[in-house]
Amino acid sequence: MVSVAFDIILAQETMMHFFSRFVMATTLLFLPVISPAAGGPPVAVKDVVATLEQGYATLSDLQADFSQRTTIASMNREERGTGEIFIKKSSGGAMFRFNYKKPRQQIISNGKTVWYWLPENHQVLISDTATLFEGGNGVALNYLTGLGHISADFTASFAAEPRDKKGDYVLDLVPKKATPVMAKLRLTVSTGAVDDFVTGKRPGKPFPVVSSVVFDQLGNRTRIDFSNIRTNRGLGSDRFTFKVPAGVEVIKQ
Repeated sequence: MVSVAFDIILAQETMMHFFSRFVMATTLLFLPVISPAAGGPPVAVKDVVATLEQGYATLSDLQADFSQRTTIASMNREERGTGEIFIKKSSGGAMFRFNYKKPRQQIISNGKTVWYWLPENHQVLISDTATLFEGGNGVALNYLTGLGHISADFTASFAAEPRDKKGDYVLDLVPKKATPVMAKLRLTVSTGAVDDFVTGKRPGKPFPVVSSVVFDQLGNRTRIDFSNIRTNRGLGSDRFTFKVPAGVEVIKQ
């Protein structure tokens, strides 16, 4: 019983910890300028934020591969994970599905109910979406789906190194309202998408984020790298529901 209880607590913490890593937004108070990649007009923080916001406005669904690396400061330990993410906007909010290949698990929601499937434990945790995203975790879903207003919640600046080795733009986003799940979010944004926006003043990619790093109040950090990004392919709603397998333990929260 002690082992089962521990597994339940660990699963709950893992679920909340995972979603707290995908948090985003920003405000346009201070707009430093950096040089573009190749002779174009200067790029300011507001240009990168606008690229994100206007791109997100055109996002209806998303499918991408991801790799995740979490550093736990107090234990000096690193945890890694890989998988595939699916997002679909709906009139009631958003539906999502995270298929982890390593560790093997799934987190699925139809917008109202969340299923957290732990096949190795033969357990399914079931919660309602509103409960899952209490305490600031809802911003994480907004970051992924583009449902939130980026410039309303965070203060933005370029990172100490405003561009990475590939030339993509790096933003540091600090929440205007303190939250225990996040002290800062660092986003790397596609330089091609930003340059397209600056040049043509029109949305480029619906999801221009290359990677994100979430820093929490305890010094832990989680980096997510996105690849093979596909948007607006018309994902079916049937992908965002879950049929509980026979013979497994069901834990309702």
